[in-house]
Amino acid sequence: MIGALELGLIYGVMALGVYLTFRVLNFPDLTVDGSFTTGAAVAAALITTGQNPVLATLAGGGAGLVAGIVTGLLHTKGRIDGLLSGILTMIALWSINLRIMGTAKEDTAVAANLPLLRADTVFTPLRDGDLLGTWGGVAIILLAVLVLKFIVDWFLSTNLGLAIQATGDNGPMIRSFGVNTDRTTILTLAISNGFVGLCGALVAQYQGFADISMGVGLILVGLASVILGQAIFGQRFIWLASLAVVLGAVIYRLIIFFALRAGLDPNDMKLITALLVIAALLLPRWGFLRRIPMLRRTDGRVVLEDVTAPASAAATTGADDTAARGGAPRGDADAAPMTAGSSPEPDTHAGR
Repeated sequence: MIGALELGLIYGVMALGVYLTFRVLNFPDLTVDGSFTTGAAVAAALITTGQNPVLATLAGGGAGLVAGIVTGLLHTKGRIDGLLSGILTMIALWSINLRIMGTAKEDTAVAANLPLLRADTVFTPLRDGDLLGTWGGVAIILLAVLVLKFIVDWFLSTNLGLAIQATGDNGPMIRSFGVNTDRTTILTLAISNGFVGLCGALVAQYQGFADISMGVGLILVGLASVILGQAIFGQRFIWLASLAVVLGAVIYRLIIFFALRAGLDPNDMKLITALLVIAALLLPRWGFLRRIPMLRRTDGRVVLEDVTAPASAAATTGADDTAARGGAPRGDADAAPMTAGSSPEPDTHAGR
């Protein structure tokens, strides 16, 4: 179970990248399936040839960043549909990844797998200190992921981050203010796939190998993490939304862990992932869940309010309460306050 927690936290880095495109930019980016493997391939190839593991990990993130830029250029400058742009980049990366891993082998130009079991990685100090697979290892990985999460929170609160959010919400509106939405789109795709490539480099070192098929269907895992986490924890604030996607990745890995422990076939994991996404999307729309009262804080008190109650009933109740206090409902012209220099109208029936 601790291993599932560690792997879930590492996949939280990928979930942050998917969150930037799927939720913030509102862009269906399928480059993820290819850029994840690209990050793993670059890191594994460099580590195999004796390079520093930290630099190799950063290079894996940089390779994912380049893949995101390519998708962004195809979409913005080439005027190719966003979904198709990601598919084209993903397909091209399949062959590129084979070539990248082939550079670490002398007898072939392409390779579908690179082992890292005897190589030093960023997790070697944790293994040597008997921390990996313990709660201490979970705490260290959690701290590193939270640092990345806080960086994302800070970035989205800057002027550039707000422009990216506005690009996803209403592109024509933000363009009217002089913002170049092509640049914000390319930048977001680059950062997103940079996170995904970084995650691929970390996963390859954690598992001890890089494989050409390790990114297949990963976009579904990312969507499951984002949708599941935000369905449980919400997305009202940026800090909460980013935290929710990280926790969603952890919950997803735990569900997969318990599903395997229950005896399910590993080949059914993609089906389970699809069912999780469907459930997270449909459950909030079901009628019996919408009738559950919600907690609402009013004047320092917590009261129950039925979300299905008509708005007119609330307005009528407010008017009755006001009348009972001797006042007038809000918006009544007769209840307008008297200003300085004004006097009440004379009573024309005073002499009667």
